[in-house]
Amino acid sequence: MTNLKDAIDILGKQGEADRMPLEGVRVLELGTLLAGPFTGRMLGDFGAEVIKIEAPDKADPLREWGQQKDGEGLWWPIQSRNKKSVTLNLRAEEGQQIFKELIKNADIVIENFRPGTMEKWNLSYEQLAEINPAIIMTRTSGYGQTGPYRERAGFGSVGEAMGGIRNVTGFPDRAPSRIGISIGDTLAALFATIGTLTALHERHHSGKGQIVDTAIYESVFSVMESTIPDYLLAGYIRERMGNILPGVAPSNIYKTKDDTYIVIGANADGVFKRLCEAMGQPELFENPKYRTHHARSEHMTELDELIEQWTKGQDTEIALEILAEKGVPSGLIYTAKDIVEDPHYAAREMIITREHPTLGEFPMPGVVPKLSRTPGEVKHVGSEKVGKDNALVYGKILEYDEDKLKGLEEREII
Repeated sequence: MTNLKDAIDILGKQGEADRMPLEGVRVLELGTLLAGPFTGRMLGDFGAEVIKIEAPDKADPLREWGQQKDGEGLWWPIQSRNKKSVTLNLRAEEGQQIFKELIKNADIVIENFRPGTMEKWNLSYEQLAEINPAIIMTRTSGYGQTGPYRERAGFGSVGEAMGGIRNVTGFPDRAPSRIGISIGDTLAALFATIGTLTALHERHHSGKGQIVDTAIYESVFSVMESTIPDYLLAGYIRERMGNILPGVAPSNIYKTKDDTYIVIGANADGVFKRLCEAMGQPELFENPKYRTHHARSEHMTELDELIEQWTKGQDTEIALEILAEKGVPSGLIYTAKDIVEDPHYAAREMIITREHPTLGEFPMPGVVPKLSRTPGEVKHVGSEKVGKDNALVYGKILEYDEDKLKGLEEREII
């Protein structure tokens, strides 16, 4: 029989399991489009109360970005999932005062305006910290809050260019290329989220908030591997190399019998040996031209040609089965159709659906990363109506009644 102490312990653990990891954290999300709102999305996925604030006369342009279905943008419901939607005119003094009232009961402010915008609105970190010393202000911009470029307009594309990733993306005989997603903004959001959670943890010790300053170009630069010591210490500037990995072979895409491309990465000695066995050519591993990492690098082109001779003789599924059996990292280059049909995506719950008010079951990416005890959750899609939660948020947090809300609407403050 379970005694009273054990029962209390069990109930306590159950309560902890039901509690999301960021539950009780209130976030005021300003800014538009990608980097700032993506940070809010990640915090919301793990239980933070994220209040998305838009201007009453100028909604977030992301509402209209991407493909459309029945007049609804298909990007917005994902980026703004789990968030409450309110409006507030921060250009007006009354709106600024309301925001300062919200700050009293908030933990985090996310903004991705050009540096100086919050200060122009009398909402600088210093002013907000006087009201709430524990407030954390997460600021994302093209070039950061300091330095000679701080006041320049900086979209993700410019940050990708300055951070170095555009120069190494594409093929050597062509102009630099864009990666197919907004990688600069996404990387900035990831680093901003890390910084926010770090500041939140530190606050447990000091009781004080601080500024999290994330620049898009720095976020891109941070993932640029050894490009700087390559240049300064070895005199080498990494350029566009297409699908190969400079100095590392084999690592490329290879055409199959049914005109499909697959990726094969077999650059470690043991893996390359298994690839040779999969190809039915174990003797390649003993060939001095391919026996070592440096040798394979020097003979990369002819090695890739040998591998593609084999893949062109195989249907895609057969080639991938053989490679998988031999433990060679390989895979199909997925389209959206391949992702939707893949059983591993399904087993990992990486495509989930939530009810959309007008579109019905709405598919979107699942939560990343996966926590074993307190996982994240998508409770609802982004609100299709601007300011949908005005009454809920202002009524609950600031105790505004209907007359107060009506007056704010008439004055175009909300």
